[in-house]
Amino acid sequence: MPVMVAAPLFVLAACVSLATSWLLVSRLERVGERLGLSEALLGMVAALAADAPEVTSAITAMLNRESRVGAGVVLGSNVFNLAALLGLGALVAGGIRFHRRVVALGGSVAIWVAVVSLVSVLGLIPPAAGLALAAVALLGYLALLGADRRWLRRLAARSRWGHWLRAAVVEEERELNAAIRPPRASPGDFVVALISLVVVVVASVTMERTASDLGQRFGVPEIVIGALVLAAVTSLPNAVAAVYLAVRGRGAAVLSIALNSNSLNVVVGLLLPGAVIGLGAPSSQTAFVAAWYLGLTAVTFWFAHRQGGLGRPVGALIVGAYAIFVGWLLVATM
Repeated sequence: MPVMVAAPLFVLAACVSLATSWLLVSRLERVGERLGLSEALLGMVAALAADAPEVTSAITAMLNRESRVGAGVVLGSNVFNLAALLGLGALVAGGIRFHRRVVALGGSVAIWVAVVSLVSVLGLIPPAAGLALAAVALLGYLALLGADRRWLRRLAARSRWGHWLRAAVVEEERELNAAIRPPRASPGDFVVALISLVVVVVASVTMERTASDLGQRFGVPEIVIGALVLAAVTSLPNAVAAVYLAVRGRGAAVLSIALNSNSLNVVVGLLLPGAVIGLGAPSSQTAFVAAWYLGLTAVTFWFAHRQGGLGRPVGALIVGAYAIFVGWLLVATM
């Protein structure tokens, strides 16, 4: 494809994909409200819809045997999410406060999924095994968030651990209720959601193919196209939403977007297609991105739990870590 065609087509596809993903998020939230989902599960639905561009781009790359692009989109967008959602959010808002129970519950799942992604791309376990290990943790987390409140009260009455779990779920739901409670869906919202999904998928496929074509033409390594270019572009909707919520003081909502988005990216965008298509041969570049994702996840949630939030200094540290990641990856691939 000629550069004069591929470049504007990439920009157009990116704009369409990102704009339509916002529409998809809002309509799926309304559908979830109509189905009676809890606030936390609504947040998960919103995260999955917002992740549609990066997930679609990653799967497209894997189908075209561009494993470094595919893995790079998922893992690179997760690194970007930590920097843009939590780090930048803390900088802009002057700090984000979290409930420690919410951090411990969601952070443990996030770190586990990051560990699984690293050992999977290193080839230490098959993608199918990685999918099973990550899915068990994520599905357990979802089951807890969607559990009947009467069951949670009975669980809390039986043990201190049950009381702790119920308190963590209640604290998260209390903040998410004010942050994302949408109106109930009308019949037209179901149609709009379906059309939006098709548009996002088509635009994201176009975006990935044109970015890969431009990368090949100009000799840009696949890992740079995936982990830096596509990862940042496809994650912009989450970043804008998170900064908006951080400024409004909705720390739990910001944390939920970051955690849910990253975990769903790995499970749906990396391990699920990897179990079917394969992740390709282990690559030191992909392993570097996965290791940075794990390390930054662990550091971020250590500070978040220890301080009950993220202040501006830690936000600057997280953003700075992303800048080092970008520079290191560019130098390593020159």
